[in-house]
Amino acid sequence: MMQLWDSVASWTARRSEIGGRTIGFVPTMGALHAGHASLVRRCRAENEVAVVSIFVNPTQFNDPRDLERYPRTLAGDLALLESLGADEVLTPAAADFYPHGYRYRMQPASAALMEAAHRPGFLQGVLTIVMKLLNLVRPQRAYFGEKDFQQLRSVTEMVEEFFIPTAIVACPTVRAASGLAESSRNARLSPHGREQAAALYRALTSGRNPEDARRILEAEGLAVEYVEEHWGRRLAAVFLEGVRLIDNVPVPKTGAAE
Repeated sequence: MMQLWDSVASWTARRSEIGGRTIGFVPTMGALHAGHASLVRRCRAENEVAVVSIFVNPTQFNDPRDLERYPRTLAGDLALLESLGADEVLTPAAADFYPHGYRYRMQPASAALMEAAHRPGFLQGVLTIVMKLLNLVRPQRAYFGEKDFQQLRSVTEMVEEFFIPTAIVACPTVRAASGLAESSRNARLSPHGREQAAALYRALTSGRNPEDARRILEAEGLAVEYVEEHWGRRLAAVFLEGVRLIDNVPVPKTGAAE
């Protein structure tokens, strides 16, 4: 039976009982969708104990309105996790994760690129909470989706840099039939907006270069924040119906990675 832990203290006591069994971990901010489900299924298949966290981390939001609007669907999330076979679910409050405020934080190296450049403090907040969670859960493996590629890369580098004994497992992006990447933010789009948002994937895969992909996106009515190529990937962030969406794909053969 799945167990729920709503404080750091209660989870710490439970963690000592798990002992040497292999632990897989999926950190989330809730509003779970098919992409999260794929991570949990893989975690469940590859480990003796599957642990999931649900925590809307305030330190990674540079816009307070975005934090307020982030969907919170705890009851549905817990029902989904139980159906997927999760063993342990962590849901502590912000005051428990940051009992003394945001005093210490992880500083990413790629501060001038993409998400870090356009969302001040975002990667810093992500890395800080992931470091806290990895220290609390102490998993052998942690699972992250490729949709948030810069986040995935930053977490992987942090774990290597600080000799954290957790393998970061990269998992493919889950997409709708239209190509739209599954995201918690999709819930804020209208049905027409979801159809229109599929242009993001089409532009990234068909554009000859970032400039061409930007042109396609703008022609489809999406407001483009960036389209860039790094690490063999083509990455973009756009706005549609007031919702910020990101996606990335391997650089198409017609493109040239940085």
